[in-house]
Amino acid sequence: MPDYSLLDIHFAGFLASRSGLAGEEKRTFETVVRDLSAALASGHSCLPVRKQEEEILAGTSLVSAGDLTPLVLSHGRLYLHRYFTYEVRLAVQMKELAKQNFPVPEGKVLLDACFGPDTEEEDLQKKAAGTAMRRALCIISGGPGTGKTSTVVRIIGLLLQAFGNDLQVALAAPTGKAAMRLSQSVGGSLEMLPFPGSVKAAVPTEARTLHRLLGARKNSPRFRHTRENPLPWDVVVVDEASMVDLAMMSKLVDALKPGSRLLLLGDKDQLASVESGAVLIDLVRALPENTVELQKTYRFNTSIKQLSQAVNRGDNEAAWQLLADPALEHVGLLTKPLPDFVGNRYALYMAQAVRGRGAGYEQVFATFNGFRVLCAVRHGHRGVEGINATVEQHLAGKGYDCLSKIWYPGRPILITRNDYSLDLSNGDIGICLPDPADGVLKVWFERPDRTFKTCLPYRLPPCETAYALTIHKCQGSEFDEVLVVLPEQENRILSRELIYTAVTRAKKRVLMATEKEILLQALAGKIERFSGLKDRVSLP
Repeated sequence: MPDYSLLDIHFAGFLASRSGLAGEEKRTFETVVRDLSAALASGHSCLPVRKQEEEILAGTSLVSAGDLTPLVLSHGRLYLHRYFTYEVRLAVQMKELAKQNFPVPEGKVLLDACFGPDTEEEDLQKKAAGTAMRRALCIISGGPGTGKTSTVVRIIGLLLQAFGNDLQVALAAPTGKAAMRLSQSVGGSLEMLPFPGSVKAAVPTEARTLHRLLGARKNSPRFRHTRENPLPWDVVVVDEASMVDLAMMSKLVDALKPGSRLLLLGDKDQLASVESGAVLIDLVRALPENTVELQKTYRFNTSIKQLSQAVNRGDNEAAWQLLADPALEHVGLLTKPLPDFVGNRYALYMAQAVRGRGAGYEQVFATFNGFRVLCAVRHGHRGVEGINATVEQHLAGKGYDCLSKIWYPGRPILITRNDYSLDLSNGDIGICLPDPADGVLKVWFERPDRTFKTCLPYRLPPCETAYALTIHKCQGSEFDEVLVVLPEQENRILSRELIYTAVTRAKKRVLMATEKEILLQALAGKIERFSGLKDRVSLP
């Protein structure tokens, strides 16, 4: 039986009282609506219903096949009207985009010049570039380090060569952190590309969040750019597309101007969006002709790659053997006491944060981003809140004033709500440090170009201490080393996708604090979200 929230219970009771049903039919209706509400809270966009339930639902005026009713019943799935509208609209839009093709003058010549001539072994990056040049919709999937960003930079250069440097290209991502990483990756890839200087100069290097791209309005779910006021861009590139929920993707595609291209980059095996739907994986499954999956890994060492692959395929024993092998340097189990390990690691960072001044803050950020604790849960001593408290207690024991003051030099924080007046987004990481000019404590945020912006603590939107992050919050980030902390007891939030996402945040080393039975339980659970998007897009 699901854990129902008060919202689930009262919403179902409210609709049941207005359903016109009575007796057992009314009770069944109320239960189904309660299940639907709970499913939506868990990220599903609909709820599959049985035949008997369909017959009861069809007997009330609150349910239709798509009219203006609170609930919609379609193809054996029950929706709230809003999510049904998003799903149907997005399916129509994606099918139309997927069918659009563009003639590309000298396309083969340009591809060969960029990637080299064809060989017997298929070059998947070249295939992805060819797909993006010819089609209005291109989906490039692949794990971390498979070259998604470097491929899309080449694609942009090729499009500029084929259609002129006045082609308008936008880079976007779901969160501020992911947008900053995309900006840095694109900027760092330009010099290595085989394009003329004029083309390189025309490649955009600044990414923005999807909310900013669409023109967020304060205290409104509506955006400035819509179908009636479309985006000005000829090409829109969205990184970390697995994090984009059904509503946001529908609003984005709604706002594309006619004749524009959409490039979606993401890892289909990562956690789906926190909100409703599993849009990327639905589109990958429904549109194979528009999808290219990159497979060669360039970033990971062999051990991390083997571990991520074992986790991804749910091979419990292989994953555990890799972690338990003392001969492997880059993956392993934490053998030291958890409080001492994380406390000592952050003590090294804190010493640098307190010593750093002005020009030294780049190194403070680099050190902090070199290691992160990633937790599966928020609460408990092995959750985010417990780890953050443990670190501050350890640092206080070493003489740092972390307990008597909320704001202290070195305190890292995570922004949890967008504030466009301050140009801060949900997911941005800042560090509290003194201003070298006057010694006043400010929170420093690293920009994509490696410069900093500062903000006084009292002006910040809601934020939280960030020595440890939930695995969900770390999507779109990468660190040299991660410590993955799982709870001591079984938890339904644990899944294969959760562990895979955590492991693949690391570039050089993964440590895991867990017991074998907990890890095996996590790898046995695979997330399947209820959605009708794949079927709707697949229909002729």
